[in-house]
Amino acid sequence: MSESQRPAPHMNGLLESMSRRSLLKAGGALMSVLVSPIALGADSKILAVRVWPAQDYTRITLEGGDALKYNAQVVKNPERLVVDLEGVEFDSVLQSLPSKITDNDPYIKLIRAGRNRPGVVRLVVELKAEIRPQIFTLAPIGNYGNRLVLDLYPVQAPDPLLALIEKSSPEAAAVGNAPAPERKVDNLRLDATINDETRKPPPSLDRAPPTDRDGLSKPKLPRMITIALDPGHGGEDPGAVGQGGNYEKTVVLSIAKRLKQRIDDEPNMRAMLTRDADFFVPLGQRVQKARRVQADLFVSIHADAFIKPEARGSSVFILSERGASSTAAKWLANKENASDLIGGISVATRDAHLARTLLDLSQTATLNDSTKLAKAVLGEIGGINTLHRGAIEQAGFAVLKAPDIPSILVETAFISNPEEERKLIDEAYQDKMADALLRGIKRYFSKNPPLAKSKLAMLD
Repeated sequence: MSESQRPAPHMNGLLESMSRRSLLKAGGALMSVLVSPIALGADSKILAVRVWPAQDYTRITLEGGDALKYNAQVVKNPERLVVDLEGVEFDSVLQSLPSKITDNDPYIKLIRAGRNRPGVVRLVVELKAEIRPQIFTLAPIGNYGNRLVLDLYPVQAPDPLLALIEKSSPEAAAVGNAPAPERKVDNLRLDATINDETRKPPPSLDRAPPTDRDGLSKPKLPRMITIALDPGHGGEDPGAVGQGGNYEKTVVLSIAKRLKQRIDDEPNMRAMLTRDADFFVPLGQRVQKARRVQADLFVSIHADAFIKPEARGSSVFILSERGASSTAAKWLANKENASDLIGGISVATRDAHLARTLLDLSQTATLNDSTKLAKAVLGEIGGINTLHRGAIEQAGFAVLKAPDIPSILVETAFISNPEEERKLIDEAYQDKMADALLRGIKRYFSKNPPLAKSKLAMLD
C-alpha cells in the first residue's frame, strides 16, 4: 500500500488556497480543507476516470500519467466536495466523468467538471448526504498509473450486524428466510433444535443418535450459525484475469452470491457477504466485518492463477505464519496480499486495534478448527473438479488472520487455465461449486457444533 505523504504548502500556495476558499464561502459554509501542494507547469493528461458506487462507500478514481496535484474542500449547504486539479488538461476523459454517475449512487447526486482558471480543472461533486471523505494518491502499480482516489464514506457506516438481524418477524429471525424448494444436493440438512430438555429428552445411551442420509450425526444447534463469505478483490482490484478477459472479482462474487442464497435457505444458518457488489474492500476490513457479525466461519472465495497456463484444479488454504506449504502457495499468498496495493487504501486508515488482535493462531484452537473445515470443504469440491493438490495447503493470507473465527480460502479453479476459465464463467459450474461448499460447511458442523460466542468476538 502506498500513499504520497505531502508536506505543508508553501506561502504562495497557501495564499492561493485561501483565495479559493473565500470564493467558496459565497456558495456555502466551508467545513474542511484537504490540501496537496500546487505544481504549475505543462498540463498533464487524465488517462482514465472510474466510479465505484456501493452502500459501504463510493470511490472516484482519477488516473494520470504524472502524479496528480490537487486541492479538495468539503462545503456545506448544499453538501458538496470541490476538487481542484492543478496542471491538468480538461479533455474528453474528464468531460465523461459526469456521465458515470448513476441515479442509484448512494452518495453522489451529480458531478460537474470544467476549467476553473488557467491550469486548473475544478470538479464539484454534489452529494445526497453528508460524507466523510478519504482522499489520497497512489503511485503506479501493475497496469495502473498515478491515481488520485476520492473515497466518499457515510458519516454513519452501515452496520453489517443490523443487516443480518433485520427480519420481518421474530419467527423469521428464528428460522431464517422463507423456505425454498428442496435441492437434491441438500443431503446434510442440520436441524435447529430447541434446547429444551422438557420437550425433547436426550437420546438413550443404548441407542445411536439420529443421523441424516449421509450417516452423519445430527447435532443440536442451540443458536443461529453465521457464516462470513468473502468474494476476493473487487472495484479497482480485478484480481486475476483469464485469457478470455474474464475477471476473478466477477466470477467469485457470482459464486459467493449463490452460496449465500443456499446458506440463507437453511433454517438455522445465515450468511454475510464482505462485498455484495463490484467495489474494493481492504483486507483488514474484510476480517473486521466478519468479527462485527460474530461469524462462526470465514470463507474467502477466489479463482486461482499462475504464471503457467497449464496449472489447474481447486485448492483450500488455511493460515500459516511460519512458511507456506509450497512455493506456489507462497507465490499465491503474496499475490493476494498485494490486493491493498492494487485496490488502494490510505495508510491513515489502518486499524491499529485489528493489528493488536492478530494473535498467533498456532497457539489457539482456531487453526485446529480451520483445518477441520478445510478438510470437509476439500473433500466436497474434489467431487466436482480436479484438486490441484490432494491435501490442504497453508500460506500467510492476510484475510485468514481473524483470531477467533475458523477461516479458509478456497481457490475454486485456475482462471489462468483457459479450460477452467470457461468453467468459472459457466453458471452450472458456479452452482455446483456453491453446492459443494455448502455441503462441506454442513459436514464440518455435523461433527463440530458451534459453541457459545467467545469473549474476544464480543469486544468489537
